[in-house]
Amino acid sequence: MSISVMPLCKVGAVSIGGQTADGQQARLAIIAGPCMLESIELGMAIGTRVKALCDSFGLAYIFKASFDKANRSSISSPRGPGLERGVEWIARIGESLGVPTTTDIHDPSQADAVAAKVDLLQIPAFLCRQTDLLLAAGKAAAKHGRGVNVKKGQFMSPGEMKGCLKNSPRPAAQTPCSPNAAPSLVTADWSMTFSASAT
Repeated sequence: MSISVMPLCKVGAVSIGGQTADGQQARLAIIAGPCMLESIELGMAIGTRVKALCDSFGLAYIFKASFDKANRSSISSPRGPGLERGVEWIARIGESLGVPTTTDIHDPSQADAVAAKVDLLQIPAFLCRQTDLLLAAGKAAAKHGRGVNVKKGQFMSPGEMKGCLKNSPRPAAQTPCSPNAAPSLVTADWSMTFSASAT
């Protein structure tokens, strides 16, 4: 029996899946941080603690925080520092900790500004089928040498992600749409929701 190995995805200095240049299996990578970036100080404190834990277990670490939580349960809930300040804070935290960074984008217009400073553009689970968002992320990632992480929607089976990936530009060697191809493309399984249908 043969087991296929996921192709290597590079996010800054972190390798996800596949084998590294010296033939070793890439370390498990942890993507973690505050859900919403409330302040640079809190982001730095959380990132410092998570990095120390990852280092102690030999795990790779990618700092993640959202500059705009657009899916709040109340219109009056805080959403974060906004695009310009938030992306700057995320980049500063990553530089200070010496780790790559990621954040969600919610609109195609955000892709280039985020890719200019953040290592991995993340597509939120509920937006994983938005073709224009996937294409904008791929184009911006290619322009800036970044990667794209497409989170699997909870409403989708793993097999249904094939459609999302077909709409996501891939590395030039794998697709004819290389001008808009992200150097690295990875998917994340967020969770799955099942419902019974009455028959």
